[in-house]
Amino acid sequence: MKNAEIVTFGGSGLDRAAQLRDKAAQTQLKQLPVARSIVMWRGKPAVIGDTEAGGQALLRIPLNHPALQDSGFTLFLGRDGGRPIYAADLSSWTPAELPGTLDAFSDPSEQRHPALPDAAFVELRGIMTSLSARDAELAATARGLMEWHRTHSFCANCGESSQVTLAGWQRLCPACGRHHFPRTDPVAIMLITRGNSVLLGRSPGWPDGMYSLLAGFVEPGETIEAAVRREVYEEAGIHVGEVSYLASQPWPFPASLMIGCHGIATSHDIRIDPTEIEDARWMTREDLMQAQAGEHDVKPARPGAIAHFLLSNWLADRLD
Repeated sequence: MKNAEIVTFGGSGLDRAAQLRDKAAQTQLKQLPVARSIVMWRGKPAVIGDTEAGGQALLRIPLNHPALQDSGFTLFLGRDGGRPIYAADLSSWTPAELPGTLDAFSDPSEQRHPALPDAAFVELRGIMTSLSARDAELAATARGLMEWHRTHSFCANCGESSQVTLAGWQRLCPACGRHHFPRTDPVAIMLITRGNSVLLGRSPGWPDGMYSLLAGFVEPGETIEAAVRREVYEEAGIHVGEVSYLASQPWPFPASLMIGCHGIATSHDIRIDPTEIEDARWMTREDLMQAQAGEHDVKPARPGAIAHFLLSNWLADRLD
């Protein structure tokens, strides 16, 4: 797929500068006046700009900014235009009000830190398509790393508390010496077609009418192609023949790599597994075009998700 890397969260060409993650290099980089940090709170990036009209940008602040006094830790993301770029976690700060929508599928709430009056913490899913490619990649990287640190603070080998090393890209257990690395879970997401139709499904708890491509985790000892065939059969009872790779997308909700594939169905009758999905249906190109235009009872996957990207490219005959 020629335009694969223009998918949201990918393709910005961020210099991750892994060779500068050691302690000596970090001591020097953090002293540079051009070093900047983006800011996160409970997985939500701080942005500036009009959050209703779009056109947001990640807030970038100096490393000596007063707001960073609330920071639990700072992660080195790489070099942005030659400048060292970090991510600071302000999750220890508690705003005056905590809305009930926090951590929900859709969180429209905004939080404003008193030391950052011109910025707002917003849900990344809601703004991902309005960010530049570089800002989207930085936010996704920061969110994924911070969630990993939040859930992996103890050694999986001996149970002792582990320490952040390599500027946030590793945790080290001082008790047994085990090194732990950020987790990424591979997920196959499948554009399954049969002639002029594509297979869509919906999970319980999704917004009313929302349908998307089927997806599932790749299991140990399994190829991506085998995962595609297994997941589609398990969820919808459809047999799949030829499978080909299309594109991938980092999806930091919390830590997946979505591996987009095209599969050719060799059967038609749907038989859903209600423990896996709520419904599945075949949709023609014409119906899907109406859905993407908002003129159908089916609501397609949200813009920015790889499912929307793959479906849009299928409609435009741009899969090859």
